[in-house]
Amino acid sequence: MNRRTLLKTALGGAAFLSLPAVRAFAASSQTLTLGTRTLDVNGRAATVYSLTGPDGKPGLVFDAGTDFDVALANTLGEDTIIHWHGLTPPWEQDGVADAPKPLIKAGETRSFRFPVGSGGTHWMHAHTLQEQNLLAAPLIVRRPEEKSADEQEVVVLLHDFSFTPAAELLAKLKGNSSGGHAAMSGMGGMGHDMASMPGMSMQGMSGMDHGGMDMGAMPGMAMDLNDIEYDAYLANDRTLDDPELVKVEKGGNVRLRIINGATATAFTLDLGSLKGTVVAVDGQPVQPVEGNRFPMTMGQRLDIRLRVPAEGGAFPVLALREGGPQRTGIVIATAGSVVPRLSPVGETTGPVLDIAYEVGLRAVTPQAARPADVRYAIDLVGDMASYSWAMPGAEAIKVKKGQRVEIEMRNASMMAHPMHLHGHHFQVVGLDGGARFAGAVRDTVLVPPGRTVTIAIDAANPGLWAFHCHHLYHMAAGMMATFAYEGV
Repeated sequence: MNRRTLLKTALGGAAFLSLPAVRAFAASSQTLTLGTRTLDVNGRAATVYSLTGPDGKPGLVFDAGTDFDVALANTLGEDTIIHWHGLTPPWEQDGVADAPKPLIKAGETRSFRFPVGSGGTHWMHAHTLQEQNLLAAPLIVRRPEEKSADEQEVVVLLHDFSFTPAAELLAKLKGNSSGGHAAMSGMGGMGHDMASMPGMSMQGMSGMDHGGMDMGAMPGMAMDLNDIEYDAYLANDRTLDDPELVKVEKGGNVRLRIINGATATAFTLDLGSLKGTVVAVDGQPVQPVEGNRFPMTMGQRLDIRLRVPAEGGAFPVLALREGGPQRTGIVIATAGSVVPRLSPVGETTGPVLDIAYEVGLRAVTPQAARPADVRYAIDLVGDMASYSWAMPGAEAIKVKKGQRVEIEMRNASMMAHPMHLHGHHFQVVGLDGGARFAGAVRDTVLVPPGRTVTIAIDAANPGLWAFHCHHLYHMAAGMMATFAYEGV
């Protein structure tokens, strides 16, 4: 028995969501159940959704190279559908309503089978507003070298939580022409998008040399960071005043698998006094990057390796809300250590995410060098007053299997957009029209206000694939398009 298996327990029995303890399944059918569970959030009972495997634990774990052979049983009293975020299934098994299969009806069981892929930290979630009510869970695919490593896995799924139903939150956002948006936003509303401002056409913006500038620092402008003031921020279903406590060994090695499952909140992961090394983003290996603070927008994942100090102790691993003092997280602690009391509200605000971090990321296995067969430019636009969002230019995307496709995404709005492509991985190859580079291979990338991100995709999985902002309310209000193969 190695260290990871031996030590994955919680202090005081608190780690009821100790996800790494889920066993890896062979390529035989497993039942994944859609249901409900009850949480205590800020002293109030909250009924939320659940996605549990055959052993009753949240999510699923597979070995790389096996099949995703799952019977998804909907025991809810409502229809839904689940997207396998990070996997590349055949299009007919992707989880978007009517693309091509309909919602899974209440009481229905739907079967899925396809290769699970080469490995990585992934997740599964509803592709409806039900995602807001925690209809999500980890989906971990372990590579052989990860299984044999002398390290303890700790999976952390982050959420933002509201007692207000998602449909009501969206209605309030869309009914903001009299100032409702500013009342809900942590940073205030703009009431217009950048493309409508004097002298700020989208064409002019795409040619600007932004030089890494924070658009929030521009005179007369203010980025809009947070649409919704949530009631709580959760890590493995717990707030920071009652965090999950994970027991670790003095001098032991830990692999953190962090998933930002929040619907509308970006975080900075803060390791505090510990130093960590990012070894994968969105499940795809990258050249090691050391540090103790790492940004992650909605839908993204980070694999971070760290070593527990030989003297032991208790070490908070925090997720800091972008532009606000709120925070969540877990605590890793050695036996006998004193665990600090932590507040869900810190003394400083979380950093604003930017794309400078992307410049330092390099894929371990980059795409083969080849010119693009086809290029597209799309604009990310929004009207904050009516809360409507769009992706003009994306309607033209038509690709053929075997093509190298490049997409330049230009953000002409005052909010950041985490852009996600289903059924594929892409490589980040350019920022703001600057020098090309072989960046991280991802499935979700942040495009901050006024910035341009270029991605390259090898078209190898025919279908009519969802391509959208992973901010749930931006997607629901129009920022969703199709990466379409000809002839499908």
